[in-house]
Amino acid sequence: MKTLYEGLFIFPETLDEDHLEMAINRVKEELEGLGGVLESTTRIGKKNFARPLKKQKSGFYVVMMISLQGTKVDAFKKRLRLATDVFRSQLVVAEEVEAAQED
Repeated sequence: MKTLYEGLFIFPETLDEDHLEMAINRVKEELEGLGGVLESTTRIGKKNFARPLKKQKSGFYVVMMISLQGTKVDAFKKRLRLATDVFRSQLVVAEEVEAAQED
């Protein structure tokens, strides 16, 4: 059974618009390779970090709603580290996010 996840992805500040679009498509391809589905994508834009991370001062933030089997989340995270331009990522179950906002 697939679970809905909210993923926050940070891409390097050095990417231009075309390369950012290609990086987002690579994340989608990795997801689909594991049988997942990209439900929606929201670009938040370029944001500064509170402190430099690996010599970078900012990054492009993108929120993606994805459906994926829970047993394949770890494999998806490993593929992101190896095959994409994702600087940082975080996945949470979407129901938990909604419940936290209500409190």
